[in-house]
Amino acid sequence: MTRLLSARRPTSAAFGAAPAGQALTLGVSLCYLGLLVLLPLSAAFLSTAQLSAEAFWQIITAPRVLASLRLSFGAAFLAALVNLVFGGIVAWVLVRYRFPGRGLIDALIDLPFALPTAVAGIALTALYAPQGWLGRLLAPLGVQVAFQPLGVVVALVFIGLPFVVRTVQPVLEALGTELEEAASSLGASDWQIAVRVTLPTLAPALLTGFALAFARASGEYGSVIFIAGNLPMVSEIAPLLIVTRLEQFDTAGATAIAVLMLVLSFALLLAINSLQAWMRRRLLGQPT
Repeated sequence: MTRLLSARRPTSAAFGAAPAGQALTLGVSLCYLGLLVLLPLSAAFLSTAQLSAEAFWQIITAPRVLASLRLSFGAAFLAALVNLVFGGIVAWVLVRYRFPGRGLIDALIDLPFALPTAVAGIALTALYAPQGWLGRLLAPLGVQVAFQPLGVVVALVFIGLPFVVRTVQPVLEALGTELEEAASSLGASDWQIAVRVTLPTLAPALLTGFALAFARASGEYGSVIFIAGNLPMVSEIAPLLIVTRLEQFDTAGATAIAVLMLVLSFALLLAINSLQAWMRRRLLGQPT
């Protein structure tokens, strides 16, 4: 009789109730995110709210601020594009080919994750400076990397490469070669296989890696300040300008620039994520 009653007793899952412990873990997660993410962002917005609309507009439209924003977001976008192409190629080589030293190269991909950004900046500056190993070779060609906007792009490419490789690599491993072999057996050329079979499948992962690399690069500070030269209106990035305002005790001005960067970054990432979701729906054949 007890077994019969227990079998007929409705479970909480049958009525859509939350499993045991879900409410607790959800509360802990929301509290954790609120303390680490929402609270600092709210403080930045509240600090900026002390400014009048006219004062806020004057700060964010100052020529020096606009120049630093153009450099930060422009260099981040260009570096993410470079990593999108070459990071995808590196991931393809690591997954599809076996060669001596493959494990070492695979481990070196994660080096920018572990290397302090200041160390990376110093190393890149020593390498691309006019008297550096590569700088002295580029100087006769009229190419100067260090202390120029190009140096900012190089630094951002360095720190953003792992995001694309580590995003695309597991997708390639799960994809296998069956679809490519089937397309080849049907007479498709290597170019047709790459464009019509491989790239559409990898497109969401490539876009995710691009978004991660762009987000990481747009706020990068440590590896850039050494190689950029930090010349106002030329090679000064927005995070450095924020630090400069803070050193001058201009907290309102610093937070105004920070809030503008936050809004711009959020808008760009939202657009990229929307495009990524659209591509996934197209890939799965769902209505857009």
